[in-house]
Amino acid sequence: MTEFKINQDIASLVKKELVEEGFDVDLLKEFDPKLNGYRGLALVSIHADSCEYINDEATGFKVAAALSNQYPEKGVRLTSCIRNRYIESTGMRYHSESVTPDMTSYHAFDEIDANTTAVIIETGFLNLDRQILTQHQDLVARGISDGILCYVRNEDISSQEQP
Repeated sequence: MTEFKINQDIASLVKKELVEEGFDVDLLKEFDPKLNGYRGLALVSIHADSCEYINDEATGFKVAAALSNQYPEKGVRLTSCIRNRYIESTGMRYHSESVTPDMTSYHAFDEIDANTTAVIIETGFLNLDRQILTQHQDLVARGISDGILCYVRNEDISSQEQP
């Protein structure tokens, strides 16, 4: 089991679900040359958090918008949609206290076109969330794809609490 394999499996399921909804989806690698000037409705960078035991609180997911988003309100909206739909799909808690500058300033965000809204998601901790990340990847992928669809379709998230 590696983070790369888990991320790849989840990203492939997200792509499949979005293609079935009629969208063109590019699956890019972390250092993909296609990131240079990449344009799209959104870029969602999928990751998993630490596999080391930190403490009993190191469980849950987090999602953050790129600081470099030209239209920050779009980044907030995409983040909110993914957070909301991910909770609905997985039942996982939002681990907001561990969003880091490495997430909001992720290197790939500096490479894409300034008009592409970008977020990063840490789908869970590989230690305490291992079961859902390895045995229920369909729920994880559904949370992400439903969040993207929420954003693209401008679905209502007004009842959702903001972090």
